[in-house]
Amino acid sequence: MAHSCSKRGDLRQTEGTLREIQVNLLECKVCFEKFNAQQAERRPQNLSCGHVLCAECIRVLTHPVLRKLECPFCRQLCPVDATSHCQVLCDLQELLLFSPVAPCLKKETEEEASGGSGKALSLCLTFGGWGTLINPTGLAVMQSSGTVFVVHDGEKRVVVFAPQGKRLHTFGQRGHASEDVCYPLDVAVTPCGHVVVTDAGDKAVKVFTSRGTHVITVKGSLSMPWGVDTDSSGHILVSDMNAGTLSRIKVDYRQGITLQEGVVVTQLECPKAVACCRTTSHTAVMEHVHSTRKQSYSRLTVFTSDFHILYQTDTLSVNLKASVKINMSTVTFDKNGHLIVVDSLQGMIWTFGSVQHAPVLTPLVAEQLIRPVGLLMFNNTLMVVDGGDHTVKVYS
Repeated sequence: MAHSCSKRGDLRQTEGTLREIQVNLLECKVCFEKFNAQQAERRPQNLSCGHVLCAECIRVLTHPVLRKLECPFCRQLCPVDATSHCQVLCDLQELLLFSPVAPCLKKETEEEASGGSGKALSLCLTFGGWGTLINPTGLAVMQSSGTVFVVHDGEKRVVVFAPQGKRLHTFGQRGHASEDVCYPLDVAVTPCGHVVVTDAGDKAVKVFTSRGTHVITVKGSLSMPWGVDTDSSGHILVSDMNAGTLSRIKVDYRQGITLQEGVVVTQLECPKAVACCRTTSHTAVMEHVHSTRKQSYSRLTVFTSDFHILYQTDTLSVNLKASVKINMSTVTFDKNGHLIVVDSLQGMIWTFGSVQHAPVLTPLVAEQLIRPVGLLMFNNTLMVVDGGDHTVKVYS
């Protein structure tokens, strides 16, 4: 038994190393295509600054007259004539391709992630990337069309994508005016298609149409608005990290006026992520608690539709029951009302199952995530915004 456990531990460590190599070394970090020495456009090329891109991305980024490109990672100006073939990555890729260990490790990892039930999700689409998205912090989807909205640190703070990842347009100019967005942290889409953004820099919640036309700015009562979502009636639920509250805002979106605004939950500690389940009308809030022992932990609370506590747990309790350490950072619901949580430190996503019964912690996604910072379920897919490589990743 000891020998079996030791061997399994060695396999996990090796598999983790191989995964890091595949994600961080063997794909172009601009287009996210795998390097391929057999395809001219996918061959890895060294820039003079030391970073590596595929030949096609170098071609696209190169100025046609100056014959130079700005490295998307370090911003150094690199002459295209000084690029060279990166043979070492091709050799490494070939070595891993014919390794007898890699397929076995992949199979074992998939079985573990599914808990033996075959329910683990696989990556089917990646879009965005550095330049298109800069340090994204939140995403939302329009249920009627599948249009994706991501808030980030670009000049236009909201980027709009088609369901298959094509960038459609941007809005939310950087600034402090009512129609501008200074420092966005989260985004939500109402059932009628309006886009709601929490602006920590302006201490406000700002509402736009899906095309980016400003509708209303709600401010004055918020100290540090952070997480946001909307319920099935289109009411806005927003956490205030500094005040330790959860507020509900009722808006007339046609007239652009606030109908009602009030605090529905108090005495929260550093509440950030907020998720509303339109199936059950439950609301989940993720708090980041600082204890007297100078230790911090996360606390997850699920409220009923009238904001009574239905379920509560924290990372201390979870880690007593689980065989691995989990750091909960954000949360969402699936279509059945089951909780899904993110561990942004370890790049993993877990499902808790139903909160009506004893929750069962099961790994859902354990591959190709670097620093997931937001997620949601859309139809049968899980959409994740990854701040580690500035992308949106879709799992099914």
